[in-house]
Amino acid sequence: MKNNRMTLQDIANLAGLNKMTVSRYLRDPGQVSQRSRELIAKVMEENNYIPNRAPEILLNARSKTIGVLIPSFRNQIFADVLAGIESVTSAHHYQTLIANYEYDPQREEREVLNLLSYNIDGLILTSKQHSDRMVQYVRASGIPVAELMDFGGQQLDIQVGFDNEKAAWDMTNAFLESGKRAIAFFGSMDDPRDLSRFHGTELALAAHGLKAYHMAPRTISSVALGRQMFLQMQQSRPDIDAIFCTNDDLAVGVLLACQAQGIAVPQNMAIAGFHGLEIGRARLQKIASVITPRYEIGKTASEILIARLAGKDAADRVNLAYQIYYGDTL
Repeated sequence: MKNNRMTLQDIANLAGLNKMTVSRYLRDPGQVSQRSRELIAKVMEENNYIPNRAPEILLNARSKTIGVLIPSFRNQIFADVLAGIESVTSAHHYQTLIANYEYDPQREEREVLNLLSYNIDGLILTSKQHSDRMVQYVRASGIPVAELMDFGGQQLDIQVGFDNEKAAWDMTNAFLESGKRAIAFFGSMDDPRDLSRFHGTELALAAHGLKAYHMAPRTISSVALGRQMFLQMQQSRPDIDAIFCTNDDLAVGVLLACQAQGIAVPQNMAIAGFHGLEIGRARLQKIASVITPRYEIGKTASEILIARLAGKDAADRVNLAYQIYYGDTL
């Protein structure tokens, strides 16, 4: 295909202005007169002009791009996080460059290095567990870095999230207050967030002299997986009377399995999920869940990054609130 991309000189000629005026307009429209702005904008719109930002990037050593790394495009949790990020980056004329690593530490290293190679201005990570090499890459870059979705422990730079362990502790106590004693925890990837939630469950039960039954197949959560885990649990622990799932889709799978067998929920089997996803509340019997502030986490992290890039002071640790939702299954 022939390259007919317009140049600044082409725009200047069509607008009856000089090239320098067009260049100033592209950097900051406020630097030129209203008449010039209108002429340039009209020419650009009529000719479908696509800006070339490479010279600006080289001149300013800024790309106006934020890199975002998520564990999987298949995990619906991160759709709300990304929406929160985009709500801020877009308003400040930043682009987002998104990659995923499928929960693979080696791939995480490669993807971070790839993002950094694009001269990104800031980086958003959705985990706080990283390889030593990846940490070295990030520190060497000198850019602000935000870690999301958890709170506490060591941090690279900026941390925005909530206390997964405390949230699980609170939900487990809600089970106990309802009279349940044989409680199972259904994990999925067995990643740091899963383990924090399981630990919170363990601590709450230990205070009552109880232990949790733990399952974690190390695969991405789904409704089908929740049903499968429930059927497997029935074979080894038929006494279980409550199941706490690390994600709402697992909890929906458990609920469907109970309904298929005529098991009364919550009377004979209490169920809770995590994150407060729509899938859990779009049913006649709404799933109890820990409602997490995913959109706010993405939004807050982006606001902090962009404030830092503007040379402004900003918090480096933000603990956002979660809510315990009882629904109809607890």
